[in-house]
Parts: sequence; C-alpha cells; structure tokens
Amino acid sequence: MNEKKISVLLVDDHQVVRAGFRMLLDSQPFIGDIVDVDRGELACHEYERKRPDVVVMDLSMPGIGGLETIRRLKKQDPHATVLVYSIHDESIYVERAIQAGAKGYVTKNSAAEVLAEAVLAVSQGKHYIEQDILPNIDDFKHPSDTLHYGQVVELLSPREFDVFCLTAKGMTAHEVAAELHLGYKTVANYNTQIKNKLNVNTTAELANIAAVLGIIKH
Repeated sequence: MNEKKISVLLVDDHQVVRAGFRMLLDSQPFIGDIVDVDRGELACHEYERKRPDVVVMDLSMPGIGGLETIRRLKKQDPHATVLVYSIHDESIYVERAIQAGAKGYVTKNSAAEVLAEAVLAVSQGKHYIEQDILPNIDDFKHPSDTLHYGQVVELLSPREFDVFCLTAKGMTAHEVAAELHLGYKTVANYNTQIKNKLNVNTTAELANIAAVLGIIKH
C-alpha cells in the first residue's frame, strides 16, 4: 500500500518565491496536494478549509505577519504543523517562531533538499532546525545579557516585534509602514508601545538591544 502523501500549504507574499517552492516540492515523491496563499489572513482561512499536513510559512509578510499567523493557526488547531522558511537566520527569529508554535525552521539560503527534508521531518512529528543556524542558537542562550534582552523582547507582540526589528535596522516609520503595509500612525503607535515596553527612549537604544540579540551587527 502506498504511504499517504503530505499535503502542504505555502504562505509567502512573493509569487515567484511561491512558484519556486511549488516546483521544488512537486519534485518530491512524498508530497501531495499543494495550496499557496500570499498572506497570513488567507492562510488561516485556507487551513480551515484544507487542513494540510504541513504549513510552510514565511515570516515577513504584509497584514498580520508570519509570527501572528503561526499563533492563530495553533489556536485554530493545536496540532497544526508549521515549518518556517525565512530569509532571517538570526537566533531571535528562530526563538520567536518556535515560541509561537512552529515545529521547524529553515532559511531560504539553504539547499533545496533541506526544505524537502524538513517538510518530511515535521510531518512525522519531529522538530527540525536547519543545521547551519544551530550554532547561532547556542550562542544566543549562553551570554547573560543576551538572555536578559531575550526575555524583555518576549514582551512584544508579533507585530511589535516586526516593527522593532525594522526600526532597529534604521528604517523610518514611513519606510516601516510601506514594508509592512501598515499606516504611518499605526507604526508610530507601535514604536511608542515598543519603547515603553523595553524601557528605552531612543532608536539608538533599540538598535543596541537588536545588536545584542544578533538582529543587526554592531
């Protein structure tokens, strides 16, 4: 008897990227139906309709964003299996994704077979974190100042975390608003909330926290 093939929901806001994912996964004998959407809100809707075995999720998307989408999917179905496939290889992103409920994490710089291997692994109930980013996670867990900052950043909501990362990298509120498809006033309000939660007054202080977390380089 043939083993049941793995159904997949792809979530990424770039059509070309989704097409590439489809080609890659279609070439695997263990992959079955593939559905793709371009943002988190649609992912939640399609998940309810299709109940795929694995959700392959980008983190940086317009709308509610990847982290919040993971949280909502896990609320819809505690058994939802999410694999993050992101351009970000910094340990804080991995930590946040796993905390939100992701089962695995691979980067878009990884070899094609890594994504296929990861989809297969998480579909079997295993955790899968790309080997190349594991040392970064180990480094993240040891220094006491990093751990302290990590605990502080946990205070941020998924969307606040997105705004925090972009602001700390030097983007203006207008640039952040354009990147995340949010209103300027919404981003400004997020920035105020973030500074209050992290007990800082300036963007430079935010950048320092982001540097300690490995989000940006000193």
